Amino acid sequence: MAKQKPTSRAASRSAALKKSQTPKAAAKSAARKIITSKAVTSKAVTAKAPPKPAAKRPKQRIAISHHREEDFKADGLRTYAQYRDLGIAAASHGLAHAQVIRLIGPCNPAEVSKLHFHDVEFQMVYVLKGWVKTYMEGQGETMMKEGSAWTQPPRIKHLILDYSDDVELLEVILPAEFKTVELAS
Repeated sequence: MAKQKPTSRAASRSAALKKSQTPKAAAKSAARKIITSKAVTSKAVTAKAPPKPAAKRPKQRIAISHHREEDFKADGLRTYAQYRDLGIAAASHGLAHAQVIRLIGPCNPAEVSKLHFHDVEFQMVYVLKGWVKTYMEGQGETMMKEGSAWTQPPRIKHLILDYSDDVELLEVILPAEFKTVELAS
């Protein structure tokens, strides 16, 4: 029976390579083909599994907030502070919360210096004006002044030690709804 001629250049090269390979090299080549074909088969099986549906968030909307003194309310977390909600929680459907916090002076350390933590995923504070002295677990005491910013990792224990009579802070928190836990002194 006559040998068939290869139909393409690649097939010709493959046939020539097979003739020149030692039995050991030919065995390795065959093993590579088996491993490759198994990997391709397992990938194909994985690809057939239905993808997990991603949690779909409602569409966010634009939030615009202009400074108005009447927007500062004393109905927030602390009695010695006034809060101005920036509308981010409503616009993001609870993804994040942003507010301007105005601490009312003079500072009373007996009232403000309570060790606590927030059960959040992210928290950032930026000093808009004045200064605030804080304590954060693992960081110690830090003086933050106008232009200073910091993050507080989730559940980090912290407290306010002192602040200026004119301090205002911008705070961004994820998610919008969270628990604050005060710790015994």
